[in-house]
Amino acid sequence: MIRRSVQLALERYGYEVTVAGDGLDGLDAFRAGQHDLLILDVMLPNLDGIGLCRRIREESLVPVLMMSARGDALDVVSGLEAGADDYVVKPVDIGILVARIRTLLRRATFRPDPAPAPGADGAAAGAPAAQDGPLVFGDLTIDLLGLNVCRGGEPVLLSPTELRLLLAFAEHPGIVLDRRRLLSDVWDYGWEGDTRVVDVAVVRLRKKIGADRIETVRGFGYKLLRT
Repeated sequence: MIRRSVQLALERYGYEVTVAGDGLDGLDAFRAGQHDLLILDVMLPNLDGIGLCRRIREESLVPVLMMSARGDALDVVSGLEAGADDYVVKPVDIGILVARIRTLLRRATFRPDPAPAPGADGAAAGAPAAQDGPLVFGDLTIDLLGLNVCRGGEPVLLSPTELRLLLAFAEHPGIVLDRRRLLSDVWDYGWEGDTRVVDVAVVRLRKKIGADRIETVRGFGYKLLRT
């Protein structure tokens, strides 16, 4: 009933929706077609949503929104650690669900703004300025134009959320960014966002770009080291 009601609601908003009743069918449906975003329930038969998310992350960086019947820390953190980009707790208001979907889709198609011409009026302070040369932080190289990231010369595959998180740090190297600011800049949340998504995303990002590249400043937040 929940699956059908969500499907009908999203179709009323103009989305094309493919549904599956269990995790294995969901994996088959994912592999059979092209999807812009996945919504996975934690409690799925045969293969639960967390296991399904891990399987999908082995093949794709498609945005994943996890849906849980409870806001238990274990469910939330397990889903995020498996590679989910965000989560909602059931029962969820359809307006909130659609807002989260729109945010994830915007994040997946994110491109930095072109660099303003020297002396151009209206350039926002601290705006992500694409430039000819890459940004370099030790062995980490970020190409803002191509949105490519390399570590030690080897490509690093980042999900849209991980890439936006890295770019948020790269805009302010050496500056501590608190979790609330990252929720606003990366997840497009206001104050109601769950800071656990930030902590888990930072852990995932560290595994890919180096554990010592992002420093934790206890009681405040995180910062990207310059060298």
